Amino acid sequence: MRIAVSSQNFRTVTGHAGKCRRFIVYDVRADGVPAEAGRLDLPLEQSFHAFAGGPHPLDGVDALLTGGAGEGLVRKLALRGVRVVVTGETDPLQAVADLAAGRVKPPALGDESHGHGHAHEHKHAHEHAHEHEHGSGGGCGCHCGAAAQGTSAEAAQ
Repeated sequence: MRIAVSSQNFRTVTGHAGKCRRFIVYDVRADGVPAEAGRLDLPLEQSFHAFAGGPHPLDGVDALLTGGAGEGLVRKLALRGVRVVVTGETDPLQAVADLAAGRVKPPALGDESHGHGHAHEHKHAHEHAHEHEHGSGGGCGCHCGAAAQGTSAEAAQ
């Protein structure tokens, strides 16, 4: 099984999968142990938010593990045969090992996206006024340039 993890910083599982441009790809061996197969650092036009169609570097993965994804992305990837799984686990290797074992740490209640405590889709640059708690360092940590993207992506089964 091949699993991609949205990780804009190549250290933690990050959200905003549609705008993410960095992914760690793992192959899960027959014994269930994941091994890193590579890293993708995509140009802006290959982020799913900006992608115009055609072949994509993530084609061929079985699942995309992320901290958050909008329903539009979930639908688009399903058409490509990729299951989107939202996890509350921040360590990429642990998240992949959990998925391979059939268990996934759920996101914190109300935190399916990235800590906003709300789930609604944004089709703009997040310019409306309401406060957000983003933890240390500000922002969501994924460096995607957006402050929010709606999620009610499927949680792992």
